[in-house]
Amino acid sequence: MAGKDDTAQPRHCHPQRWSFVLLLALLGLALGVSALPSPLYPIYQQEWDLSPLTVTGIFAVYAIGALTSALSAGPISDAIGRKPVLITGLILILIGLGIFLIATQTWQLLLARLVHGTAIGAIIVVAGAALLDVRPHDGARNGQVSGAALNLGIALTVLGSASAAQWASAPLRMPFAVAAVIACVLLAGAIALAEPHTERTGGRIRIQRPSVPAAIRTDFWFSGIGILTSWSVLGVFLSLYPALTQRATGHHSAIFVGIVVAAMAAAAAGAQWFGGALEPRTAAIVGDLGIIVSLGCAVWALHTGWTALVITDSVLLGITFGLAFGGSLRHLTSVTPADSRGRVMSAYYLLGYLAMGIPTVVAGALASRFGTWEIFPWFVIAVSVGCLCAAILGMRTADDRCGETGEETPVALD
Repeated sequence: MAGKDDTAQPRHCHPQRWSFVLLLALLGLALGVSALPSPLYPIYQQEWDLSPLTVTGIFAVYAIGALTSALSAGPISDAIGRKPVLITGLILILIGLGIFLIATQTWQLLLARLVHGTAIGAIIVVAGAALLDVRPHDGARNGQVSGAALNLGIALTVLGSASAAQWASAPLRMPFAVAAVIACVLLAGAIALAEPHTERTGGRIRIQRPSVPAAIRTDFWFSGIGILTSWSVLGVFLSLYPALTQRATGHHSAIFVGIVVAAMAAAAAGAQWFGGALEPRTAAIVGDLGIIVSLGCAVWALHTGWTALVITDSVLLGITFGLAFGGSLRHLTSVTPADSRGRVMSAYYLLGYLAMGIPTVVAGALASRFGTWEIFPWFVIAVSVGCLCAAILGMRTADDRCGETGEETPVALD
């Protein structure tokens, strides 16, 4: 009887079949806008005389805004629905892009990134939960395609931003204008979207500390450490690494930075897509161990100054990042109960933005005092220790579950 009910459950539970593609596009836009200034930071540093600490401070302000959203967006969307939060996030993205277009001083960059952090944090959390609303019986697949969309958004946006910075007459304006046009198109789609969250409470909104149902707590912490380690790499890669590669290789063009970052992001998207053939926990463990190897190779590549080696290692780093982040995300979405999607995604991405912000600021502060070149190997060591701990935890929790049940059984979703 149960088997009959399961087969009767529709794969698509939303009246607008295009809603899934729209939500993926929103995720791609969100991470794309977050990485949009990365190829432009060397230009800002040169023309505006910005220090490494200032650059990472701009990056950290973004993380602060995203943290605020990660704490609040999930519970708000659980109560009033996903659509109002998504529309608000898109409007804030447009406001932030407008500030970038008129910016002439550092404080304006800080304000724009704060607004974008708030908007993007909300969109990532709520769109991730909405994907589960639209396809509630395909959690692991949702994690696979959403992770790929996030990184594909970074790759396309960074490459476009770098191209504009290299050849456009207004390199610090054109990328933001193009992104604004895309955001307007997606805003129209979000307005036309039928509310995905039909189980919203409609009651008073209560912003509580992040919480995770007891039934999936072990699974959550395994996934949480995965995003902690992988996003700490992403933060430094998007803020300080471009200048490092320029110094190491002697290529000072914006398009070279764009190629390096886009290669990493595209490889991560591919790894998350094709890595779906692997069991999520296994993919995350392989990715965590792989990040250790690829970061070590990054130090070697930078010291050799070989362009081909730097780009090759960026691809390797993207593959391992994609497996680590994608595996942890797929694992979490496959075990998250339907009534906890918003708050679980909030807690998960809260860890991610903490990992993206704090190590990046610490690295920037140390780089301003001792030099980016000197502190990068120490950052590699610190992240490698975290990756090793994540892999060990993943293997231990898998052994514990198998020991308790004789096999690794999935947590019930309903």
